[in-house]
Amino acid sequence: MKPDLFEAPDYYNLDELLSDEHKLVRDAARQWVKRDVSPIIESYAQKAEFPNEIIGGLAEIGAFGPYIPVEYGGAGLDQISYGLIMQEIERGDSGVRSTASVQSSLVMYPIFAYGTEEQRKKYLPKLATGEWMGCFGLTEPDHGSNPGGMVSNFKDKGDHYLLNGAKLWISNSPFADIAVVWAKNEEGRIHGLIVERGMEGFSTPETHNKWSLRASATGELIFDNVKVPKENLLPGKTGLGAPLGCLDSARYGISWGAIGAAMDCYDTALRYAKERIQFGKPIAATQLQQKKLAEMITEITKAQLLAFRLGQLKNEGRATTAQISMAKRNNVDMAINIAREARQVLGGMGITGEYSIMRHMMNLESVITYEGTHDIHLLITGADITGHSAFK
Repeated sequence: MKPDLFEAPDYYNLDELLSDEHKLVRDAARQWVKRDVSPIIESYAQKAEFPNEIIGGLAEIGAFGPYIPVEYGGAGLDQISYGLIMQEIERGDSGVRSTASVQSSLVMYPIFAYGTEEQRKKYLPKLATGEWMGCFGLTEPDHGSNPGGMVSNFKDKGDHYLLNGAKLWISNSPFADIAVVWAKNEEGRIHGLIVERGMEGFSTPETHNKWSLRASATGELIFDNVKVPKENLLPGKTGLGAPLGCLDSARYGISWGAIGAAMDCYDTALRYAKERIQFGKPIAATQLQQKKLAEMITEITKAQLLAFRLGQLKNEGRATTAQISMAKRNNVDMAINIAREARQVLGGMGITGEYSIMRHMMNLESVITYEGTHDIHLLITGADITGHSAFK
């Protein structure tokens, strides 16, 4: 395994805008990725397995619920700290970031924001330490970009709810201890339910043969007359806005995470271009390679500024869904284009597992689709600026 020589680009001196706490949090995550993720991730991606041994490390660097208050086991950090952690983890691998992002924004956040005090105290501390892992059940086999069309449902049976349905493309589902599941009641209103592993009729088959996010565990959630205790209903918010509020937090994390993948591809391409000699000189001395590298650092810098400002707005409680959509769409698109250009800088070596670029490129093909596709986020922006929805 080659040593992890990553050096983060900071062309506009953004470090000067970060607090000492921000930099401590980021640097701890960066060193952990170098030590515990980089040496093993290529092997796990080749095997298409999730490295379960890193769960404890993710918890130690505060990757599980970093903005959840300390009283519930979280780190009590701000939104920029959360973004920086996601950036560093995705620099290592998008699939690992997905695991942390789901745990934080799609499992811990709804329990914290929509749950009862009893639910917070029961679940959040164990989720924060990684003792329990969670997943988020919204997407269905026939309802992706239109989650409101879901058919998963539950019926009131007096002393419990009876849950039926299925969810697809669920990160963490094969090993999750709990699932935050969104389903319709008998009136057709969407509610969140906490479903625990071991409940009769609840199964989580794994999805195989993926070319993307190979080091991430993906699966289904199957509910066949599952009896869910009534105290497992999340009472704080109902309707489609409830799961979409969770997705806002997750998409915000993705907008930072994608920068990490892009930075890793850029750093790899820059180092290779300086070392690769052709026609008697480094390829970094040629105009075509300089064009690629100059455009990469320009786009990364723009994305960094976009994410940082969005983080400020999140801290102030002023970030809108449309603003988050813009950042998610732009930054993932930026990252996937940089991955493709960086692969070309490396030529044939770019497709091998000796370098991270091809793995990032394949992973980003999922990131550009999940939690709102590239096109859907474009329409969210379009609806926001015109006042006209193009979804229907």
